[in-house]
Amino acid sequence: MSQKIRIGIIGAGNIANVHIQQFRQLQEECEITAITDAFLPLAESRKEQYGIPWVAPTPEALIASDQVDAVIVAVPNQYHAPLTIQALEAGKHVLLEKPMAINAEAARDIMRAKQRTDRTLMLAHQMRWEAVPMQIKQQMDRGELGSIYSAKTGWFRRKGIPGWGTWFTRMDQSGGGPLIDIGVHMLDLALYLMGNPKPVSVFGATYAEFGPKKRGIGDWGKPDWNGIYDVEDFATALIKMDNGSTLSLEVSWAVHMDTDNTPFIHLMGTEGGASYRGPHGKLLTEKFDRPLETELVTPENDEGARIRLSRHFLECIREGKEPITSGMTGFTNSLVLNAIYESSQTGREVQLNWDF
Repeated sequence: MSQKIRIGIIGAGNIANVHIQQFRQLQEECEITAITDAFLPLAESRKEQYGIPWVAPTPEALIASDQVDAVIVAVPNQYHAPLTIQALEAGKHVLLEKPMAINAEAARDIMRAKQRTDRTLMLAHQMRWEAVPMQIKQQMDRGELGSIYSAKTGWFRRKGIPGWGTWFTRMDQSGGGPLIDIGVHMLDLALYLMGNPKPVSVFGATYAEFGPKKRGIGDWGKPDWNGIYDVEDFATALIKMDNGSTLSLEVSWAVHMDTDNTPFIHLMGTEGGASYRGPHGKLLTEKFDRPLETELVTPENDEGARIRLSRHFLECIREGKEPITSGMTGFTNSLVLNAIYESSQTGREVQLNWDF
């Protein structure tokens, strides 16, 4: 592909604005040719703000346009699957915001559509492109940590329920609470740093102790106090892999505990370990019967995870490469999340079904 890749953006909200800003930094390789949103005045505002040529009247019109090669799907979770499937089958490449879908069945539908096409499908899990996780992954791939037999990851927000009463807090529109919102990031990154073992079973539990009482409210989104809150605000799970390793996952939107609201991962390997917390990290091992630690930091002039993610998407389209955050990684995450919710409802361990 010698010409610039032409991008259409479905959604004009906060996360879509982030994508616009990143891809505008790569104007030698791509151009944003269209945008749309359920609230068209917002799309018109983005058009004027960034000089985007066209506001499509509907997502269907944008997908059908011959002025669009690739689509960014940045809309509420319930629309991820139908719009992604439509875009793939229309011959468009897709960058899909997390989570892949509202549940495992919708994720399966996306994977079936991907099988029927030769288009690029990439999940926007930007944490894989953060500087410290990239350094950890490099050392892990070199064998410095040995075999990862266990890991612990989480993200505790003390008071951070977003958009109470909006689609964020409705199970039928979001698919869940903090587990599917921020937990999916930590699950995805932990599995990646563990070497992508295959999850086979899950035991988990979810709790809603704040949201139903209209407590634990954060400052993201505008609340609708006449709306619905039927998702969790805390989740915990133990995930078993096909190689015998385990992953412990805990996340909250609201919780009474001492937390700095920072995502974290601890990897425990046979030859060494690694810890990640926000912009910092450590490699840990033992030499000459003494514990050794190596500090990992984000470089001062680091260009940022989002720009690396955006560049990778364009590279995969041009070279026909499988993205690092492929459709299969998104499907894996959806299977695990679905199993955690099922386990919480049944009180039993859930075996994962990999068929699609």
